[in-house]
Amino acid sequence: MKNRRKRGGLSSGDVVVTWKRFFRFVALFIFSFVVFSTLFIFLGKFRPVVRSSVKTVIGGSVPAVTVVTIHEAVKFPDQTLIFLKYPSSSRLYTKEDLFCVFSDVNDSSKLFKELPSAVEIDDFGRQIVQCSAVPRGYTISLAVSRWTVDNHLLVDPTHRWDWLVYDAVIDNDNSTVVFVKGLNLRPGKDADVSRYECVYGWDFTKPKHLLRAEVISAAQEIVRCKTPLTVLEGPRMAQSSPVKVSVRIKGGGMLPSVAHPINRSGRVKDSTRGVKKPFETCVCTMTRNAASVLREWVMYHAVIGVQRWFIYDNNSDDDIVSEIKNLESRGYNISRHFWPWIKTQEAGFANCAIRARNDCDWVAFIDVDEFFYIPSGQTLTDVIRNHTTSPSSSIEIGEIRTPCHSFGPSGLRNPPRGGVTAAYTCRMVLPERHKSIIRPESLNATLINVVHHFHLRDGFTFADVDKGAMVINHYKYQVWDIFKEKFKRAIVPEPLKMKT
Repeated sequence: MKNRRKRGGLSSGDVVVTWKRFFRFVALFIFSFVVFSTLFIFLGKFRPVVRSSVKTVIGGSVPAVTVVTIHEAVKFPDQTLIFLKYPSSSRLYTKEDLFCVFSDVNDSSKLFKELPSAVEIDDFGRQIVQCSAVPRGYTISLAVSRWTVDNHLLVDPTHRWDWLVYDAVIDNDNSTVVFVKGLNLRPGKDADVSRYECVYGWDFTKPKHLLRAEVISAAQEIVRCKTPLTVLEGPRMAQSSPVKVSVRIKGGGMLPSVAHPINRSGRVKDSTRGVKKPFETCVCTMTRNAASVLREWVMYHAVIGVQRWFIYDNNSDDDIVSEIKNLESRGYNISRHFWPWIKTQEAGFANCAIRARNDCDWVAFIDVDEFFYIPSGQTLTDVIRNHTTSPSSSIEIGEIRTPCHSFGPSGLRNPPRGGVTAAYTCRMVLPERHKSIIRPESLNATLINVVHHFHLRDGFTFADVDKGAMVINHYKYQVWDIFKEKFKRAIVPEPLKMKT
């Protein structure tokens, strides 16, 4: 300032800014920047946004942010599964973040919304939103609860649950085991494999880029295929989308698919040969809403020697998730596997047999209302060892069949508080059927199983356990409230029809 005065002073248009005012301005600017940046972050501006199908928003158009998308959906009679696709770095939405929105096809202003019944993560790592069944005359979409505008993510494509390839596993021999609804193969019988072929691809809308593979076996809901080398080796780039597999009926069409057969690159190697497995005796079950009885069932079988439990959860809406976590925290080696596919118990058991193969010497397939009873006080492992010595050296025991006794309500009207094994005391005189404990390596390639027992490979046979050595107490006919819940899914309901 002094220099300017020396050069002749200030003109009438000059503005004098003191150093004190200048520093106040800079400090105010820095403070404002910090405050607004903090608000910007904590208001969630960096959270992932679902891509919207609506382009016009409050007086203008905004570009769609492509972060989270709907991959596809499957329509059931009593629910709709919606598969979301996320970038690897995104935060996953929770049940409280999302709304299932149902809109009238003839009048878009007529709509209602509800929270999902559940949000799950499947074995492939995909997030699955469970919404109610779509009422007749309505469409379904998703909305995010924190959106300030009513944008919806439309659900498309949507597949039928009864015409679908719904799961796939790469087995130890590098074949693909494909689980299929809609082929209507005869129960317990091998099908003519020449009628089918497996189809692999990263984009099923481009037929020229699909890989076709021979079918090795087909039975019930299971098709086993030769896996192409390209699929076994995995994608060349980490960013590549995962491969899908489907089944084509020769002379007909290809089934829609939500099944990804592999979730890791490279070939699968059989790690069971010559290697001691972590567990001698395991149990696999498929159940729905078993939270109230699961603890008794797991603890009882732990006492008699079971070391590992695989729980296939078939659309439970009780507290089974927290109950399994509680058992894990107590030291029980138990895992839950989300299995939403209805009327697929045989397929689920085949899937579990493959899952347990590398970990378990023997796997029992029983329900949560079935309890092994060994009068001698031996462990389940002891009984298995006593029955696995075949009289012929050329044949190995691959399955142990145990007779089942069914128990009735025993005069009770309300669910017992002290557990089923102590409360239900009346049973039928004669056994109704048998259940099996299997050695996973002994199973036939078709994985055919009926009433909890499997077909075996050549060179293996089964052994029957005498009822004096071990039986299964099946608490099948419990009090009415429990009995009717058990068979709730026996009749598949029709979708609701909304009143207008």
